[in-house]
Amino acid sequence: MANKTLQIHPNDNLLVALTDLQAGDVVQHNGSDIIIRKDVPAKHKLALKDLKAEDKVYMYGSLVGTVTEEIPAGGVLTTENTRHEVSSYSLETSGSEWQAPDVSRWKDKEFMGYHRPDGQVGTANYWLVVPLVFCENRNVNTIKNAFMKELGYATSDVYEKYVADLVQLYKDGKTDVIKNMTEPPAKSELSDPDPLFPNVDGIKFLTHEGGCGGIRQDSEALCALLAGYIYHPNVAGATVLSLGCQNAQIEILEEKIADLTSDLQKPLYIYEQQQSGTEYEMLTSAIRDTFLGLVEANKNERKPAPLSKLTIGMECGGSDGFSGISANPAVGHAGDLITALGGSVILSEFPELCGVEQELIDRTTSKEMAEKFVDLMQRYSDAAEASGSGFDMNPSPGNIKDGLITDAMKSAGAAKKGGTSPVKAVLDYTEQVREPGLNLLCTPGNDVESTTAMAGSGANIILFTTGLGTPTGNPVAPVGKVSSNSQLAERMPDIIDIDTGPVIKGEKTIEEMGEEILDYIIELASGRIKTKAQLLNQDDFIPWKRGVSL
Repeated sequence: MANKTLQIHPNDNLLVALTDLQAGDVVQHNGSDIIIRKDVPAKHKLALKDLKAEDKVYMYGSLVGTVTEEIPAGGVLTTENTRHEVSSYSLETSGSEWQAPDVSRWKDKEFMGYHRPDGQVGTANYWLVVPLVFCENRNVNTIKNAFMKELGYATSDVYEKYVADLVQLYKDGKTDVIKNMTEPPAKSELSDPDPLFPNVDGIKFLTHEGGCGGIRQDSEALCALLAGYIYHPNVAGATVLSLGCQNAQIEILEEKIADLTSDLQKPLYIYEQQQSGTEYEMLTSAIRDTFLGLVEANKNERKPAPLSKLTIGMECGGSDGFSGISANPAVGHAGDLITALGGSVILSEFPELCGVEQELIDRTTSKEMAEKFVDLMQRYSDAAEASGSGFDMNPSPGNIKDGLITDAMKSAGAAKKGGTSPVKAVLDYTEQVREPGLNLLCTPGNDVESTTAMAGSGANIILFTTGLGTPTGNPVAPVGKVSSNSQLAERMPDIIDIDTGPVIKGEKTIEEMGEEILDYIIELASGRIKTKAQLLNQDDFIPWKRGVSL
């Protein structure tokens, strides 16, 4: 690696350590020598010049904090000597014009997708089984247990085989052998599933803890979220279980579906336990009808579709000090390519847009959208402060340990996932993507709540950047994990799909990496490859509960 440090923007007064630096090391910047005062771990930030107490610190060209005590040039910034601070913003926009990237290489490219009667195109073909209320979770799991093995969707579990071996050794009186067993059986010893319905990628069973007991708005939001999943292009049909007396009523779900489409052209089977008689009668009906629905779903086959039919969600989690200079801008460039090809991109996690509001306001295509963005951000921030918290408390211990010491610093890097394209729409939680181009979606920074929301708003693929590693997946939208550094990709190959570490090492540019990611998206959308999360059956689903429990 030629460079040991990086100044991201010409206006920055911080340098990013690209490798571990030792006290006494000398690094050069623009012809000047900077002496490292204390050990600086890779990914952390050091002062480019002497900083006094109350001096502002800038990164990515944005204000990301204020120094609370003197830091000499070459000194490391920490939570002890730097506090969160962001610039103010206004609704006045700069109106700068977007220079779209060259997409001639992909203009005639297609992906192989599942075409729906309403014009949507899915990157997968799933059947959903969902409860309207947590009381039905056990019944959902009962259907799951009945279906998965018999239909060939249950993958052979290496850990079940491991436990079976332990049981047999115990029965044979070989407890001493057990103490030395550290490795489960090799996956090659297990048989692959053989699905009965090869054109159905799986049955997804969503369980949750909502639907009753909270404020009515949370139940309505849950129904809107479930409606989005039922309407989703990757979903062929759905089975819904209701108890009957809960807040999340069947009528509300039907209203939310009607808000999305006047003609839902896919099977939807709804069962209410309090009207069905016995549990046995309800479940046998649900299983029979679902099976017949799967027969119909299996008739759909992948066919060519333009890349404009893709909606890509952008997520980050377990971020590190490299995320904002490798993985995030790389997926951002891939998103710009998708946008230039007529597709849609979703940028969410509003707490992680704190400090970059003005940049996003400047990119909105209408004052109405700018006002909606500011309103959603302010109401969210006010609610956080009313609960005794705030956006400034967003960085996790893992973020801080790996160099993201203020929320503004984290946000400035996180926003790079949105690329540079104009903001075409601003959406509140559960609103659907209707506009091609970049859409801002109001969600929490919580990984699973955010990915759950993006899929509910129409993302048919999600790119998830990480610097520390996370297994997060989604039931209906394939989640491709993008590593910010090669060490993570090598250490956790079972969860990482793409390594952007070559950007840090100077081996590839952001643009080259983004182009590789677009090629990966096309293969994933066509079903020719699967994400690691799909292979692990990592189906995370957590609705956002905005209100209190009553």
